[in-house]
Amino acid sequence: MKNKLKQILLKSILVIVIIFVIATTILCLVSAPRGKTDPTEITFYEYGVKNEKTVVLIHPSVVFYDFFEYVVPLLQEDFHVIVPSLPGYDKTKPQSNFTSIEQIAAGIESWLLQNGIESPDVVYGCSMGGSIVLRMVADQKVHIKNAVMDGGITPYKAPWVFTRWIALKDWAMMGLGKLGGIGLLEKAFATDEYTQEDLLYVADVFDFVSSRTIWNTFDSCNNYKLPHPIQNPFSSWYTPIEYWYGEKEKGERKKDFAYMKKNYPGVEFIEMKELGHAGMATLRPQEFAQRISDL
Repeated sequence: MKNKLKQILLKSILVIVIIFVIATTILCLVSAPRGKTDPTEITFYEYGVKNEKTVVLIHPSVVFYDFFEYVVPLLQEDFHVIVPSLPGYDKTKPQSNFTSIEQIAAGIESWLLQNGIESPDVVYGCSMGGSIVLRMVADQKVHIKNAVMDGGITPYKAPWVFTRWIALKDWAMMGLGKLGGIGLLEKAFATDEYTQEDLLYVADVFDFVSSRTIWNTFDSCNNYKLPHPIQNPFSSWYTPIEYWYGEKEKGERKKDFAYMKKNYPGVEFIEMKELGHAGMATLRPQEFAQRISDL
């Protein structure tokens, strides 16, 4: 009886190992090189061009560039506002896909330098956009005077296979979002006061983005590299960073808090009361604009 149970156990372990190897092989294939982002592939929208001070706003995933439609009118009177429409989320370029945090950060940097903007006053990024901001700070190709990461995602410090499994889980959840439609979104976004119109907007984005863009987004956000993760507060290239987060997402951001405290001394954490993830630009645009102006 014991030998029989032992054989069953060994067979079960063997099946699990085979499944794991096959799944890992699939992950290796879908994680194949994603190409490069040329600056010309990114559409840049500009407002208040006559103004001297520059604000760059980088949107999160699963939205279009008009994520900032409530904020731009409040800033454009005083600032030159630049909003990149990121590949994979640009309706004017439906064939493009999101590539990687590193490549898109380089594309934005290249465009800024080509347009004579070597030292933007504020660069803000939300969620995925926050990852791009952090990469830009670390690149030190443009001297960012003030950086804001709003619920920004920091790189995972875990084995490659583990982080791909996390990306696979996120990809599957997003895939369900594409299939589930408005009913599923109503449950998923229940933590904040989103209107039916807001949810229809997200459903439209889900319908537009490709599976490759979804995979690349989560895989890259989990695994992007930072060339200079620790800043020197006395360097002329030092960039003060504010890390914004919603009160309702505090538990989900613990890993990000720890990473920022370790690698970016002086980072300032700012909690947004009664908000969840990525709620400032759409739910509190007046406060958003005031905080950016205060910087």
